[in-house]
Formats: sequence, structure tokens, C-alpha cells
Amino acid sequence: MPHLFSPLTIKGVTLRNRIGMSPMTMYRSVEGRMDDYHVSYLGARAAGGFGLVFPEQIAITPDGRTTVSCAGIYDESQLEGLERVCRIITSMGGVPAIQLGHTGRKGSLVTPWEGGHMLPPDHPKGWQTKAPSAIAYGGDFAHAPEELTVAEIHGLYEEYARSARWAVEVGFEWIEMHYAHGYLGASFFSPIANHRTDAYGGSLENRTRFHLEALDAVRAVIPERVPLTMRLGSDDLNPDGTQFDDSVVAIGWMKEHGLDLADLSVGGNTDDMRENIFNTPSAFVQRANRVRTEVDIPVAASWNLGKPQNADAAIKDGLIDLVLLGRPALSNPHWPVWAARELGYDNPFGLVPEDWGWWLRNFRADQESIGFPAVSEETAGAPAATVMPTQGLKVALDVDVEPGEATLDGVPLHDAA
Repeated sequence: MPHLFSPLTIKGVTLRNRIGMSPMTMYRSVEGRMDDYHVSYLGARAAGGFGLVFPEQIAITPDGRTTVSCAGIYDESQLEGLERVCRIITSMGGVPAIQLGHTGRKGSLVTPWEGGHMLPPDHPKGWQTKAPSAIAYGGDFAHAPEELTVAEIHGLYEEYARSARWAVEVGFEWIEMHYAHGYLGASFFSPIANHRTDAYGGSLENRTRFHLEALDAVRAVIPERVPLTMRLGSDDLNPDGTQFDDSVVAIGWMKEHGLDLADLSVGGNTDDMRENIFNTPSAFVQRANRVRTEVDIPVAASWNLGKPQNADAAIKDGLIDLVLLGRPALSNPHWPVWAARELGYDNPFGLVPEDWGWWLRNFRADQESIGFPAVSEETAGAPAATVMPTQGLKVALDVDVEPGEATLDGVPLHDAA
């Protein structure tokens, strides 16, 4: 039976375990380039035992970034830093993965600690955003995007393909497309953001066309051994937005176009979300399992899986295939080692490089002084938090999430206009 520390093979790539570091925007790039900071930070997570390691979302165009401090793969000058990131992840036993993205109408921002608000197109650090329709997100995202022309849409496929080809050349072994969290792909999918009347809007088939054609463009230029996955904004949690039932159907089409794994997340096309997933353990696991069962495709989920018992149960119970951790990976670069100790895994220090593991296994002093907390009787083998079966999660609505508190990819959510 698979468990959290069992290998996972997708296409020609085998992960040493079912734990992946989810992309987390760090706002530390200059001209889209990665540097020593990213090498050290991402290498530490690979050394800490993560099987799959993503840097942040990597923009395929300059206007696809969230801020001017975000990483890109649209210029050859950016390839050296990305190649260094791949080398360190691989040398530490992880598989380097890249998430190709375009923020669409949620770009041209300042960093979250500067307020996370949107800059006007004429600001030196801002730009004119593009989206399927000229509809502003609202709140602090006040400036309306320009509607993409059909020619511009086709041009984006070329950008995706070029970026994917470069990604493989520098050493990435896993390609993911970021179509969630209110970014460009999610906007095409959602009736809230997509009001087009041409072949890219209206029906579910038309709203999925951007996804399918982009998948075709990327699949055509990457080796067959490389997994092609997508983080999909599968539910806007709003009756007027993306509905999960539609996502299940659309993922079936995506599978026919070369999708190897579906990474299920929130749509993020509106702040008016009617379910509070942000305080719900294993929030998207049951949704992901429905896709796994009905579409017969491997699935991944994130959102509140940082408790080892919950993460392990999601795999052992056959609900999902891969656990993705964002903030837990930031707070503890050795999360897999800690989880292995908590769960009673027989060789937790086998997850780190051999020289480190030797020293840790041969620790001859007070065990509690090694740096990892002792595993208590209350923690060891503790049951997972209950995951409520759902088609649309039943959540504890007695816990309010105020606008601006919950975040997607580190960007604050704001009141909708």
C-alpha cells in the first residue's frame, strides 16, 4: 500500500516520496533572474527530504509576473540561475519541477509587505495587464486589464512552448502550468472573469479551449518522459464562478490532451467565496479524490496538509497521489524528516544526504538535544483530522476569514468591487 514515503512514478520520472514543495513566490528576483538566494533556499528543501521541489511560479512573459521582483523564463539571461537551481535540487536527491505561469489581471502589484496593491499601467514598476475580458478583479486590483485578441492568445501558446523547452534544457524534469488562483488560465475558465463571446468564452468547451491548446503546445516540445501537470482553479466557491462539476469534465478533456496529473486548488477569481476552506484540514483532498476516481488520473492537493497524519492518511487511504506543501515547507525545510519521525518511519535520516544522515543516526548525546523534538505518545500515531466527504466541502463557517487575511501564493485577498 502506498504511503507518504513510498516512491511515485509519473511518465519517466520517479519521486523518492509523495511529498512535494509547492511553488511559493519569494519576490527576490532582479529582472526575473534567480540567484544564490534561490539556490540555497531550494537546495535546503531538497536536502531536507522533499521528493519534488518547485521554485515559485515562473512567468512566461514580463507582464506575466506578479511584481517586478518575480522570477521569469522569458529571456535567455534567466536560464543560468534556473540551471543552478536544478543542479542543487538534483544533487540533493530531489526532482526539480517548474510551474509556468501568467498572472493575467492579478499582475502589476507591489510586494505584499508594501500592501500588495495594484500599480497603474503608467507606473515605472507597473504594466498594462491582459486577461480574457476587460474586467478588473476589484478591490485593490482596481485597474482593468485589456482583453486579449485571438492573435495574442495564440502568441501565448508560443511563449508557453518556448519556456517549457528552455525549462527542460536547463534541467527541470517536471512541467506544471499554473491555471489557478485567479491568474490567466483560471480567468479563462471562470464565468466571473471570462465574458467573451468568441470561441474562448461562453460554454464550458470554449472556456476550456485555452487550457487544451496550451497543453498541446507544451506537450509538443517536451520529451515524452517529462510529466506535464496543471494546477487548476477547480472551484471559485461561488455560485457564479467555476463549478467543481465542470472541472471534473474539463480535466477529462485535458487528460486526452496530454495531462499526466491534476493539481487541484481554488479558483481565486473572486474574494466572495462562500466556503471557508482556509481553516479546514485537508481542504481539497476529497475534491481531488473525485477527479482521481472519475477521470482515472493521478492527482495532487495542497491546502492544510501540514500535519503529518493528515498527509499520510491522504496517501494511505488512496485519496490522492501527491501531497504539496507550501508554508510548511517554508517553516521547516526538514518537514519530511520531522514527519517521518512523527509517523514512526523506520529510517527518517535516510531522507537527507548520506553524510548528514550518518551524523544524525550516530548522535550519542541527549536525544532531545539533536534539534528535533522528541516524538510524544500524544503525537506518535495520532489519528488524522476528519476530512468531511464532499462534492463541495462542508466547512466550519463559524470561523470568519476577514478580507485581506487569507492569501493565495502570498498575495492578499481583498474585497471585491
